Amino acid sequence: MRRLFKLLKFAVFCTETRLQPNTMKVLELMQERKLAEIKSFALLIDPDNVTLQGVKTQVCGAEEAGVHYIFLGGSLVVSDWLDELILEIKKNCSLPVVLFPGSISQISKEADAIFFLSLISGRNPELLIGTHVLAAPLLKKAGIEVIPTGYMLVDSGRQTTASYMSQTQPIPHDKDGIAKCTAMAGEMLGLRVIYMDGGSGAQKSISTSMIYEVSEHIDIPLIVGGGIRSKSQALEILRSGADIIVVGNALESNSGDPLLKELAEAAFEASANKI
Repeated sequence: MRRLFKLLKFAVFCTETRLQPNTMKVLELMQERKLAEIKSFALLIDPDNVTLQGVKTQVCGAEEAGVHYIFLGGSLVVSDWLDELILEIKKNCSLPVVLFPGSISQISKEADAIFFLSLISGRNPELLIGTHVLAAPLLKKAGIEVIPTGYMLVDSGRQTTASYMSQTQPIPHDKDGIAKCTAMAGEMLGLRVIYMDGGSGAQKSISTSMIYEVSEHIDIPLIVGGGIRSKSQALEILRSGADIIVVGNALESNSGDPLLKELAEAAFEASANKI
C-alpha cells in the first residue's frame, strides 16, 4: 500500500511538472525534480539543422513522447532567425525552451532561460569569464532567466566542434577524479548546474563511473549529453547519477524516430526505480 501511494504521488508530480512547466522558473523546476529523484530528458535542437516546418513536427512529437525540456543552440550557429525559431517552438509546445549558446550571438529574449556557460574543464579565459562580461548587459536587457552553469567537456573518442571552437582540451575519458574535483569546484564557486558533455557527434558517451563520481560529490542538478544513442545507454547514465540526459544528433535525422519515445521512457523508468 505504501509503495502504491508513492507511485501515485510520483505520477501526480510528473503530470503537474509536465503540464504546467511555466509555473516555476526553469532552474527551480530542475532542482525540484532532482530533490524528488525524478529524471528528465531534454531534446537539443541546433538552429542550423532545422526548418520552421521541421521544428514544428519535432517539438510536437517531443512533447507527446514525454520530453521535459527543449535546449536550443550549438557550437557554431550561423543562422540569424533565433527569435523566430523560438516563437515557432513555443507556439507548438508548452515545454521550457532553454538556450545552450555557443557565443553571445545566441541570445534571445523569447527563450525561457539560458545556460550561462563557464567552461570549467578548460583553461581558456574567454570562456571562463571573458565572453560573460560582454553577454551580461545583453542578458540583463533580454530579461530572461540566467542559469549559471559549469560546462565540462569530456573526451568522446574524437575531436568535436565544441572542443575545436573552444580551443580547449576535454577531460580525459578515464579521469574520473579530475571530473569530480572540477564539478566540486564549480559548485563551490556558486554555479547552479553542472553540464557534462561529450560534444556534438561524440563517438562514445561519458562513462558511468565518471558520472557516478561527479553525482556523488555535488548537490546541484547534473546534466549529461553526448553519444547517447539507445534506451539502454540512457538508463545506465541516469541510474549512475545524471538528473537530465540531453540528446540531439541521434534524433535529428528523423523526428518520428522511436528513440525519442524510448529515451523518455528511460527517464520515467529510472525515476520509478528510485521509489
